[in-house]
Amino acid sequence: MSALVIAPVLVPLATAVLTAAVRERRGLQSGLSAAGVALLLLCSVALVEQALGGAVPSMAFGGWAAPYGIEFRIDRTSAALLLITALMGAACLLFMASDADPGSHQPMRLPLLHGLLAGVGGAFATADLFNLYVWFEVMLICSVGLFAIGGRTDQLDATWKYLSLNLMGTLLLLFAVGLVYAATGHLNYAALAQASTGLQPALGAMVLGTLLLAFLAKSGAFPLYAWLPAAYHTLPAPVLALFAGLLTKVGVYAVLRASTDMLPGAMTPGLTEALGWVAAATMLLGVMGAAYHWDMRRILAFHIVSQIGYILLAIALGGDAGQAATLFYTLHHIVVKANLFLVAALIWRATGSYDLRHIGGLYAARPALALLFLVPALSLVGIPPLSGFWAKFLVLQEALAQGRVAWTVVALAVSVLTLYSMMKIWMQAFWKPHPDPQWRPDDSARVACAWVACLVLAAITLAIGLNPQWLIDYSQAAALQLGRLP
Repeated sequence: MSALVIAPVLVPLATAVLTAAVRERRGLQSGLSAAGVALLLLCSVALVEQALGGAVPSMAFGGWAAPYGIEFRIDRTSAALLLITALMGAACLLFMASDADPGSHQPMRLPLLHGLLAGVGGAFATADLFNLYVWFEVMLICSVGLFAIGGRTDQLDATWKYLSLNLMGTLLLLFAVGLVYAATGHLNYAALAQASTGLQPALGAMVLGTLLLAFLAKSGAFPLYAWLPAAYHTLPAPVLALFAGLLTKVGVYAVLRASTDMLPGAMTPGLTEALGWVAAATMLLGVMGAAYHWDMRRILAFHIVSQIGYILLAIALGGDAGQAATLFYTLHHIVVKANLFLVAALIWRATGSYDLRHIGGLYAARPALALLFLVPALSLVGIPPLSGFWAKFLVLQEALAQGRVAWTVVALAVSVLTLYSMMKIWMQAFWKPHPDPQWRPDDSARVACAWVACLVLAAITLAIGLNPQWLIDYSQAAALQLGRLP
């Protein structure tokens, strides 16, 4: 069991080292990469199986018992997120084997991707605040490498924007970790939770508020989201899908842990109210940015911001129902958002552009692609019976139950604007004729692997939507474990 606890970090780190060592042998590197992500997926399935059985495996490192040793602890929430991380890694690597905007081959791209998966896995598995900071830094280093490795001018510009704005969040997070340790004398989640009950209310609110602000910067929340739409659109599709699905979710996961498992005693009504209004502003400004743009990647990047707002709203609502909605919404959104970016790459492959003003005619030329787009697009909007309907239903049901009418109205308005954005893509890419009468779709590209990846993700969205109860039950059971560390 101990080996399984560290597998979410050990497997991708070992894969990163091995793929870096054979970087001059492309075939062998690809084989090792595929084997590594397959093993990570198997280990993640085993962790979810343990979670379903009620086990919460943990392990403390360095020969010190918790709370002094760095602890990994995998409950239902962590296990589900680790499984979806491995699944996203597998889907994106499969998509990369196609010609649908895979990006130019760089020998260090696969090692950096697996390093990124290790960072995400470590963040989801750790039960130590400083160790969480370390995994954020691992993700930042690998992310910057993946931005810069292409070498194009726009990618280097995006690298600078991403790095400079994320470094501000990093410094704030390090400062917040120092404040937490100074106030409590601990960094282990369970020890922090116990110590937080003895803090003076003003001190506790200040410490937790600083920590939440740092995590919100990493989440792409208002007003600290400018780095995301300014940089993401320069990445090749499979890397972009991985970033879109996972990176901001680590930030909102940290917000959830901070308010439930780290410093629950410091979560005052004032902080809850502030987090709710930040969520509302994030939803609204994100969707307004999406409505403005014509580049599909920028539209979908702004929708990452908007949907983060829904997840933050669920966290602000709190309680078992709000926490269950948080996990359900996060899992749904990771799948849907990654799939939308991958489908956008298939549209680009067929038409030659991401700009909606320069494409069209795909409904007649590629009707199957039109159907494939509709599944994640309508799920993002929240149309029944897709997974997004149930995710939004859980959030809005709890918001109304708590009398949060203003937040509910904002969330419903954002859904309408999200529908406008998705209809904009549909009308421009699929329904209207192509601006060039001589245009014909590209039939020479190898896109079978890309289609398989997108179809698998669409099938997951449909499976959740048509039978949501199993995931609702799992999320509710996961919520019962939050804030109840030993």
